[in-house]
Amino acid sequence: MFSPIYAAVRFANIRRTCLCSDVVIICCVTVIVSNTTTNGVMMMMKAAQFKAGGPDGLYIGEVPVPTPVEKEVLIKVVSSAINRADTLQRKGLYPPPPGASDILGLEAVGIVQQLGTGCTRWNVGDPVMALLPGGGNAEYVTAHEDLLMKIPDSMNFTTAAAIPEVWLTAFQLLHTIGKVTKGERVLIHGGGSGVGTALIQLVKLADGIPIVTAGSQQKLEKAKSLGAVAGFNYKSENFSDGVLAATSGKGVDIILDCVGGSFYEQNIEVIAMEGRWVLYGLMGGGSINGDMLSKLLRKRISITGTTLRTRSIEYKRELISNFTRVAMPHFESGYLQVVIDTIFPLDKLSKAHAMMESNTNNGKILIQINKNNKDEL
Repeated sequence: MFSPIYAAVRFANIRRTCLCSDVVIICCVTVIVSNTTTNGVMMMMKAAQFKAGGPDGLYIGEVPVPTPVEKEVLIKVVSSAINRADTLQRKGLYPPPPGASDILGLEAVGIVQQLGTGCTRWNVGDPVMALLPGGGNAEYVTAHEDLLMKIPDSMNFTTAAAIPEVWLTAFQLLHTIGKVTKGERVLIHGGGSGVGTALIQLVKLADGIPIVTAGSQQKLEKAKSLGAVAGFNYKSENFSDGVLAATSGKGVDIILDCVGGSFYEQNIEVIAMEGRWVLYGLMGGGSINGDMLSKLLRKRISITGTTLRTRSIEYKRELISNFTRVAMPHFESGYLQVVIDTIFPLDKLSKAHAMMESNTNNGKILIQINKNNKDEL
């Protein structure tokens, strides 16, 4: 906090060394007052830093605590997480949006510490979940007040950390872009990922029929326990045969695809007439060889590419509003469950990235940053 004694010393020094007006002197003192200083000393925090390349290039450095600007809040982070986008950014393939923090981390949960000017929705001390364009893998982060969600009273911080990026992405894919309706068949690639496990449950909640692909029997079994009616191991079988058999030859109405190129032929086979194909990742590459366009025409397929990170605050605000209304009550009831694979401390962030890149996780990979008593309840 700002120290009156320190201010007086600085004030005296300014008066001695320059002929300033009182107005100018006040401005100089105001500069010293900062949300990121204590007794005039810049407040520092631990945060994820990296040298572009593999997971071994990750390290924890000391950087200044960010200052909330208009409509932002400063959050003391309890838990965060990693996402596929973080691994791409670390490799130099997915830079943050203009003006966003270059610190990794697209979500965080914690306690509101300070309010920027014009904030009206939150109070200091509120426990919140934050959707971020970056900065979450740190001890403090700033977030726009409209991109926060209240942590339910029955939920601890660790559980809440598995929600913002994953569940909002899944909700966007299924509802905002996919426009799912009751009874539709939905093929979910990456059924063992954080987004995949969320999608299975959201499809069920929408009275749809979830079908998944995954890379291990363990992931398929978990998917079925969450409500998938069928699952296929893409490493050991041609999933198109299984999907067509599971749908009595009708195919699927929606494909939610994080793989891209390597799956396109099988996707074409299983998608129904006038199906919707939503592409949100390229784990299988972005190149396609073959007569894809005529097949799209023949089935009148709609294909849409989408991301969430670079969307406008207005878009994200509406998404959060819809998600809070439609889905959040079902976490309280227990109908929706977060799936957590592993929790790493911040200083083991490189191991978390290595796990994600190995595709061995079944559910969300979380990062514990600070402890909070709510997690002990």
